Amino acid sequence: MDVRGQAAIVTGGASGLGAATARALAAAGARVAIFDVNEKAAADVATEIKGIAISCDVGDAASGEAAFKKAADAHGAPRVLVNCAGIGPAKRIVGRDGVMPLADYERVIRINLIGTFNMLRLAGAAMQTLEPLPGGDRGVIISTASVAAYEGQIGQSAYASSKGGVAALTLPAAREFSQFGIRVMAIAPGIFGTPMLKALPQEAQDSLGASVPHPKRLGEPSEYAALVLHIVSNGYLNGEVIRIDGALRMAPR
Repeated sequence: MDVRGQAAIVTGGASGLGAATARALAAAGARVAIFDVNEKAAADVATEIKGIAISCDVGDAASGEAAFKKAADAHGAPRVLVNCAGIGPAKRIVGRDGVMPLADYERVIRINLIGTFNMLRLAGAAMQTLEPLPGGDRGVIISTASVAAYEGQIGQSAYASSKGGVAALTLPAAREFSQFGIRVMAIAPGIFGTPMLKALPQEAQDSLGASVPHPKRLGEPSEYAALVLHIVSNGYLNGEVIRIDGALRMAPR
């Protein structure tokens, strides 16, 4: 799919992987709507890329529906959805302070997994109404899993299970949407230089980067965004989760 002139939505687009993706899509000619709970940061990125910012709680049905309507009113139904919204707090199932509060687990699942499904279902419904493009695509949906879906570390039980759900969602969604010409993919990033990791001391960042076989560094958000653009443009990519991790395989801790 050629994204020039097409409507695209990026959730979690106010920072990190989402902001890099929003910038890359806009640079490629897409009309980008950024969904995020951080309205100011989203507006800053949207102004930079000449897109629009829309407040959205991805895990809430009504908020998601309202955000999709606003985006469609401005840009038309989306041809591209990239799900980057997510959180990753670390907590043991049973730690020194006792058992993990169930609400903490529910919050991660709600944002990372239910939020991804909520956006996917709304995008799928909107894309089905569009005319197919040359090659047969009506739309492309890309979600963000994680290498933690496969090698979750101690303290990552909530995050790993949420991202495992995103990975498992990809193929059945792709199979269901194939009749409409909608492709569904996911990306599983390794250790990337997002604001959360960049806030760590430089020594800690260097140590994390050194654990990557090659190249021995944190991934750049622009590298994630470049993979998004390739998936959108390569019409034979469908129903798969692509790792982008420098051959990293996470240790237990």
